[in-house]
Amino acid sequence: MRYSGWRVIKEALTGHKGWTPAWSDPEPKDHYDIVIVGGGGHGLATAYYLAKEFGQARIAVLEKGWIGGGNVGRNTTIIRSNYLLDGNEPFYELSLKLWEGLEQDFNYNAMVSQRGILNLVHSDAQRDAARRRGNAMILNGSDAELLDTDGVRAMYPFFNFDNARFPIKGGLLHRRGGTVRHDAVAWGYARGADMRGVDIIQNCEVTGFRIEQGRVLGVETSRGYIGASKVGVAVAGSSSRVMEKAGMRLPIESHVLQAFVSEGLKPLIDGVITFGAGHFYVSQSDKGGLVFGGDIDMYNTYAQRGNLPVVEDVIESGMALIPALGRVRMLRGWGGIMDMSMDGSPFIDRTSVDGLYFNGGWCYGGFKATPASGFCYAHLLATGRPHEVATAYRLDRFRTGHMIDEKGQGAQPNLH
Repeated sequence: MRYSGWRVIKEALTGHKGWTPAWSDPEPKDHYDIVIVGGGGHGLATAYYLAKEFGQARIAVLEKGWIGGGNVGRNTTIIRSNYLLDGNEPFYELSLKLWEGLEQDFNYNAMVSQRGILNLVHSDAQRDAARRRGNAMILNGSDAELLDTDGVRAMYPFFNFDNARFPIKGGLLHRRGGTVRHDAVAWGYARGADMRGVDIIQNCEVTGFRIEQGRVLGVETSRGYIGASKVGVAVAGSSSRVMEKAGMRLPIESHVLQAFVSEGLKPLIDGVITFGAGHFYVSQSDKGGLVFGGDIDMYNTYAQRGNLPVVEDVIESGMALIPALGRVRMLRGWGGIMDMSMDGSPFIDRTSVDGLYFNGGWCYGGFKATPASGFCYAHLLATGRPHEVATAYRLDRFRTGHMIDEKGQGAQPNLH
């Protein structure tokens, strides 16, 4: 079934009796050509592009829970391509271009809203850094505008411009950035993959890998053994635990990243704002709630809930930027598990086990990377070669000295 405005009108006039499930619920087969472990955004996008762009068949996506129950439904929905380094910017620009045509591509309303992202600057040094980043973005085909204080004030007059500690001296505006409905992305990719013959198998946890003579033969699951010619792992914050079952230790740590939403308000913030003097970012949802977040909790954890010190730090940053937030009530908070790499950048690569591939280490950038991650991972699985914009995302880059340190702050996950 294809969705359209006419279809909505027809169903409304006939009691909504013609809708069918968005995707099927098949039993797992004994063997697949390609098994994707992880039914989040990256895993589903990989399966979708494998079938659509690379003509692959007999594909299964294995999800230990339900579709949309992991990080893909637990983030702050931001998309952007405002990166600096050559190893990252072309990749995220490809992702943003895929976002721009995504809804028409998979025939699903993902609520892509290119409302713009403004990164504030509070010092002369930050302005210089923003100018350098903006130039790098433009050289890689993205868009960037450097605003002065008056330019920012024209957009958001209610900011605390005269803060003695954090005066607002301008900002870097990325107009094509914005937000997307997070769980709709999972549903759209799941539906698109299912329509192209992919088996989406929920409640199917991978408990081990069957490896013989250096080659993966399949996966052990809570629903029995499933054979596979190739296995691609994309399980976000569970990467360490899953890959440990294949005898691998990864250069990542798992941390919880908290996010929050306020009570519903009248339209206040029409874009996405990041505070340059602290880690705080905020946008406003279509329901009126302010959606915001900040730093990871610094300890290693697999729990999907954080602690109060980070809540306090995030809200303090928000108050420093927008004092009026002091009158707003916070409605709820939640957490997603981030697999933080040692240089703040991800991995899309084959492993030392023949036929076993890994996608992970996305740090703060996982959701915005979803389309390009799926496309480049599908390219690697189908052709055996990395996509041209993902050649830097090697698992061995720490051993060879080819780190991609976007912030230039060191080789510890908590610094990124």
